Amino acid sequence: MTELDSFNDKLLEGTSRSFYLTLKRLPKSVKGQIGLLYLLARISDTIADSGDSGGEDLQQLLEDYNNRAQGHSDSMPDFSNLSDIQNNPAEGLLLRGANGPIELLETSSLVDQELIRKCLNTIVSGQRMDLERFSDKKSEGIQSLKRYEEMDDYAYRVAGSVGEFWTEICLEHAFDVSPEMKEDMMSSGVRFGKALQLINILRDIPEDLGIGRCYIPIDDLEKIGLSPEDLLSSESINIFRPLLDEYIGRAEEHLDEAVRYIGLLPHNQYRLRGACMIPVIIGKRTLDLLRKQNVLDGKNRVKITRKEINEIVRKVILSLPFRKMSNSLLE
Repeated sequence: MTELDSFNDKLLEGTSRSFYLTLKRLPKSVKGQIGLLYLLARISDTIADSGDSGGEDLQQLLEDYNNRAQGHSDSMPDFSNLSDIQNNPAEGLLLRGANGPIELLETSSLVDQELIRKCLNTIVSGQRMDLERFSDKKSEGIQSLKRYEEMDDYAYRVAGSVGEFWTEICLEHAFDVSPEMKEDMMSSGVRFGKALQLINILRDIPEDLGIGRCYIPIDDLEKIGLSPEDLLSSESINIFRPLLDEYIGRAEEHLDEAVRYIGLLPHNQYRLRGACMIPVIIGKRTLDLLRKQNVLDGKNRVKITRKEINEIVRKVILSLPFRKMSNSLLE
């Protein structure tokens, strides 16, 4: 491992412990590319989520960063001010070391560069829309998406597109399938990504409300007599629960496609199957908690314990050689 690879690996572990659980179990043939895309997207996500930007123009910084990552510019924007205001020290380090992942990208094969840049560009387009939507200085209070279609489009851009990338990079380096099977996997891969993003949106409702963002569409809230501001009160859960259950159902339908996606992977791709199984099982468990707990109670965040996650990982590893055991974990 080169010094640059080691630095990027430390950045990965520091910025996402949950994703790192998946990443470190991927086969070597695709681990580097998937980890690199994650780092590049995490940089852009950190830019877009820096609400208290200290006067920085986040939209311009995001645009300049993407131009550098896409190879349209040789100049990296100055992240020194933005890195200093990050609450998570690992994200500050990520911004200060942003040149590292891009240098690694530029030494990748042309095919890998194209796939990574294509997906990153789609992700950044979703983050750009987020900034435009939630940075209206004229608006007061909490700003919300209007329609479900906007939520679904956002979920595709920032997560469904990763399912496409994941599939394409695996077919490039790990195994082959027929054109028909590839099309099937691409479709299921998109829904795999959407499932995880929708779960994150539901789990993070209080946190997003705290920064003036509501990803639950206003059209749906108004149908049950609620406003985004009403979701600030945990006592609104009884009115909100039917709509929440509806969204949980949609996430479960997407997860069913994720399970189907895993079934399309060659059985002997143990590491790849395991890396896909872990987030699906964690996602299912999170949805169970969302059904039982009051998600609007920001003081008691819906979260799976580290002990539970370790147990899930252990069971997945033990199950991988056996179809029935693997399938039973995904039920």
